[in-house]
Amino acid sequence: MAKLDDTDRQLLMLLQEDDRQPLAALSEKTGVAVSTVNDRIKRLVRSGLITGFHARVAPEAVGLNLLAFILVSWSNPKVETGFLQRVKASPDVLECHHITGAWNYLLKVRVGTTRELERFLTETVKAVDGLERTETLITLSSAKESWQVSVAAGAEHP
Repeated sequence: MAKLDDTDRQLLMLLQEDDRQPLAALSEKTGVAVSTVNDRIKRLVRSGLITGFHARVAPEAVGLNLLAFILVSWSNPKVETGFLQRVKASPDVLECHHITGAWNYLLKVRVGTTRELERFLTETVKAVDGLERTETLITLSSAKESWQVSVAAGAEHP
């Protein structure tokens, strides 16, 4: 996709704030016709810049009160396939990142209690053959959590 123009950037920011805004409201805020807004949104979806429209559920409202970050490490590269299969199949894992440094992966996990976290660690993470070590960090509070990304002017996008 070519560079984003100011209207594309504005639409992306508005949709990240509230993706349920009517096209008429987006049209008014961007100063372009409703049909143009609709066409631009479809183009942004087709190009992969918008990957979906989703409801954000408050984890605590559904009993997922514990947020933890888990660092995992191994030295044998053959461990990775089994680890990723287990992680991708687990509804407890919100994010899984391949990272640099002394660790192989960082997991973001949401569960209800420390007992459930222990079960997750035992049955999902530590059950992987060849996994050598883990470190679990339990979040006490979160000063900021965001799903919005910056779409600043001049940013290049594929």
